[in-house]
Amino acid sequence: MDSAPKNFGLIGVAGYIAGRHLKAIKDTGNNLLASLDRFDSVGLIDSYFPQSDFFVEFERFDRHFDKLKRTGTKIDYVSICSPNYLHDSHIRFALRHHAEAICEKPIVLNPWNVDALQEIENETGHRIFTVLQSRLHPRIIELRNHILNGPRNKIYDIDLTYITLRGNWYYISWKGDLQKSGGVATNIGIHFFDMLSWIFGNARKNIVHISQPNKAAGYLELENARVRWFLSLDHNDLPSQAIEKGQRTFRSITVDSEEIEYSEGFTDLHTLTYKEILAGRGFGLKDARQSVEIAYIIRNAKPEGVTGDYHPFLKTIKHV
Repeated sequence: MDSAPKNFGLIGVAGYIAGRHLKAIKDTGNNLLASLDRFDSVGLIDSYFPQSDFFVEFERFDRHFDKLKRTGTKIDYVSICSPNYLHDSHIRFALRHHAEAICEKPIVLNPWNVDALQEIENETGHRIFTVLQSRLHPRIIELRNHILNGPRNKIYDIDLTYITLRGNWYYISWKGDLQKSGGVATNIGIHFFDMLSWIFGNARKNIVHISQPNKAAGYLELENARVRWFLSLDHNDLPSQAIEKGQRTFRSITVDSEEIEYSEGFTDLHTLTYKEILAGRGFGLKDARQSVEIAYIIRNAKPEGVTGDYHPFLKTIKHV
């Protein structure tokens, strides 16, 4: 394997998640040559790559890539941390410049975008990787191995609850725009749907009970699991035990009523993701497809209301 440092570009460097990518590029011994963001509050770059170039206009960023290529400097990877609805375009940009793409989840918003990108990947010979860091968490790997080595035809009962508070800014930003973000199920749920389908198999049934700008809930049937899920940004939905501890986030996953604890161990998962990609073992389009399809169906489904096998929080939460 070529051990020479790789050259990176990064799109969306002012975003929250970009810091983890900057750290991963640095920790794996590589270089950031240029980054892009329409917002210029990017002082975090100084902690990692103070000599790298920064652009606020896509056209100049594109031109800079072309100039680098013409002077013999190759960009090997483009890391993409931009808003969800721009991922498809920015992945295409990376491949047009003969670089590999590393894209935050959701890799795209619609299943047919995955198909189109697969064609472009085949045409160019360059890879599209995505960040599915939960699959690298030791506790999740342990759970998956336990399920795979368990009874072959067993169906597990799962309750997924994730409440993480967001202020009014959220609904003004692109994240509050369903067409740009994919809504709550995509913004805060996509990694859970990926993790669960990775462990328990592909989706067979997908029912939505409620769908609102700040919360959603439904029932997801996988090959080996029945999942009741609830996702919320609403402070009114926090359970009393979280409020008493002053917590702004509550996360719970139970498998056959047993709590799966994995709150620790997330610190370096992006760095581990990069190591896997650089070693040729990263997660690609096929890995991402199932969670994209699940979130797409949820986004476009007609809510059935609080009926059938619904999440127990729906009995007590306000504003349903």
